[in-house]
Amino acid sequence: MSDQIESASSEQFEKGPVSSREAALLAARAADGKKATDIIVQDVSELVGITDYFVIVTAANSRQVSAIVDAIEEAMRKRTGEHPVHREETRDGSWELLDYGYMVAHVFQPETREFYRLEALWNDAPVIDLSAEGFSGIEYSDRIAEMLGSKRVDAASDEASGSDGE
Repeated sequence: MSDQIESASSEQFEKGPVSSREAALLAARAADGKKATDIIVQDVSELVGITDYFVIVTAANSRQVSAIVDAIEEAMRKRTGEHPVHREETRDGSWELLDYGYMVAHVFQPETREFYRLEALWNDAPVIDLSAEGFSGIEYSDRIAEMLGSKRVDAASDEASGSDGE
């Protein structure tokens, strides 16, 4: 899978700076390549003064958490030449965080993600439609699927009424 990320990175991009949105999508693709589930990319730039995007994903166990984090770091390093400015992890491997300044990636095991519910905490943040970005087959839990479904209904209602959601 790492070869696919490397191949995709070298085929599609030249090494160098990327937008915060591109970095978030790169992290989401790397996580998807390691079979992460419940992948969400939230644009928190209007709500949080310290970063633009949260990438929140679920891993089945601590080994997968580590593998996903390693894949995100590798993809970012190969594409941008950057390393995270900060990295945190729990002792039990149930949550790891990579902070790139403009993008923060959270990789959770299911129970820890359910406990913290970061995507619900930042519920007002727009969620990037990953299917429109070329992702397919992402597996979602019932809770995340319901949240994403209601956000799509809200967005469709805003479009139909001519509102921008404010």
